[in-house]
Amino acid sequence: MNARLNAFTNPVAGKIVKHLIAAGKAVEDTALPAVTQELVKIRASQINGCGGCLDMHTKEAAAAGETSLRLNLLAAWREATCFADAERAALELTEQGTRIADGAGGVPDEVWANATEHYDEEQLIALVSLIALINTFNRLNVILQQPAGGYRPGQLAHLS
Repeated sequence: MNARLNAFTNPVAGKIVKHLIAAGKAVEDTALPAVTQELVKIRASQINGCGGCLDMHTKEAAAAGETSLRLNLLAAWREATCFADAERAALELTEQGTRIADGAGGVPDEVWANATEHYDEEQLIALVSLIALINTFNRLNVILQQPAGGYRPGQLAHLS
């Protein structure tokens, strides 16, 4: 598959992606655990069918020490016993925030309440921002048909 246009060489796309990456860096610099951040990125990307983001974030997570067991079971996290309660709360918020159009009224109060039991205000805003950002990246990649499979861990580190 070939991308519909090259977002890496297009000047307008470059400006937009630069700002999205800067927002992502602000999230990275919070107390939201890095492993949770990668799980959120992967789960949203699974839901959205974003091969480019799945390629990137599964490889980055593995390079950071995430186990293949957890990566393989992430799509079935509800049935898997290898995720902590805080991770489960983040994954539920991710799913509800990613599928926001599917639920009348948006994210249910009980999902939000569960997340507040595990994360402080800074972590919550980081989590919500991360969900919004990864969904934006997913949509850009899916619409542009960004090919997947060739990502190497750290490949885009120079952009942050």
